[in-house]
Amino acid sequence: MEFQAKNTDEFIVEMQGKIRENSECGMTHYNLGSAYVAKGRFVEAEAEFHRAVECSPTLVEAYVQLGGLAMNKGDLDGCLEYNEKAIKIRPLFAVPLGNVGFVHLQRGEPDKAIASLRKAIRQDPKFVQALSSLASAYFMKGELDLSMEYSQKTVEIEPKFGPAYNNMALVHMERGEYAKARECLDKAVETGFTPHPGLVRELAEKLGA
Repeated sequence: MEFQAKNTDEFIVEMQGKIRENSECGMTHYNLGSAYVAKGRFVEAEAEFHRAVECSPTLVEAYVQLGGLAMNKGDLDGCLEYNEKAIKIRPLFAVPLGNVGFVHLQRGEPDKAIASLRKAIRQDPKFVQALSSLASAYFMKGELDLSMEYSQKTVEIEPKFGPAYNNMALVHMERGEYAKARECLDKAVETGFTPHPGLVRELAEKLGA
């Protein structure tokens, strides 16, 4: 599919025109939905992704996008459902596997999260969000060495991934290594990540700052 548009607004107009010509093309609906996401027009995006899977039931990327929109609304059940649909269609697709793991992590289910996240990184060893989520899941289980290992793998791939430094800080805190925790938290902040105020306060107290 060739595009003539020079920016997102032009792309939206172009995709709307293509849909008028052929309303049964799932990929065109998907592309329009993605453009709406880029513009923050989430209600319209959701409608287009639904149309995309109606026209093309195996278009897994649309299910993943619907899962992302559900997560954006705080709908964990919806996010899980859409990503599980994607996995049924394409079992080895790393992104929905990682998303399912993240949902389980948010629900406080580290074992389920670990199972899904490990599958995700087997498919994509450089999937930094999955690696970092895996570090969080191991921390939740109290497996500090594994948590640190996966955080380090994350920053080796993406040195400016703030959540990984935050995870490292948490591990150092648990180990009583407060100076190292501060170093990691400072690195997290440098990336634009905002640590939990309670963690910042607790660390300052431990360091006597």
